[in-house]
Amino acid sequence: MNLSEINWDIHAAGYWPAPIKNLIITMVYLIVLTIGVYFDTLNQLNVLNSAKNKEPTLKSEFQKKQKKASNLQDYQNQLSQIEISLDELMRQMPTEEELASLLVDISQTGLASGLQFKLFKPEKRILKDFYSELPINIQVIGKYEELGLFVSGLALLPRIVTLHNISINPDGSSGNLIMNAIIKTYNEGDTATPTITVNKKRVIKK
Repeated sequence: MNLSEINWDIHAAGYWPAPIKNLIITMVYLIVLTIGVYFDTLNQLNVLNSAKNKEPTLKSEFQKKQKKASNLQDYQNQLSQIEISLDELMRQMPTEEELASLLVDISQTGLASGLQFKLFKPEKRILKDFYSELPINIQVIGKYEELGLFVSGLALLPRIVTLHNISINPDGSSGNLIMNAIIKTYNEGDTATPTITVNKKRVIKK
């Protein structure tokens, strides 16, 4: 085949020899394929590699979520138990109408134990997330067993009462003990601190 005898005019391409036409078609195919790979396939390969790199992280997250899902019933049971416990604690908080009566019960518990009150001072209410805390500064004088009866009596009250910052020192003048402490009781809401007058006389047990 003499290439000089071929009419290379593009309009006469139909008359070119078959090997020439096959060669040109192959070149055009390779050019189109290269352009397609460059503009499309390479981008898809980058996306695929990125997805492969994320696979370990996604697999780890899936395993964690699967573990949580398998323990969902246990979590729900624990939540139900917590809600029941919280509800019971909330019911043990005195209402505003019961608060003044509770303060009287606290003072009467001390007096009935044989203690003498030197100080019974409700402080300003402290607001928490969903309840308020009422601290009461107390100072009582009595014997060791009387202090024990007082603490036991507080634990038996129908409402939540806790003792904090307890310090016990001897009273040199009488041979008794002086206990300083903060009693805390709790209430829903943010109502004002109730006022109460405490009988500080000691009850002599027979």
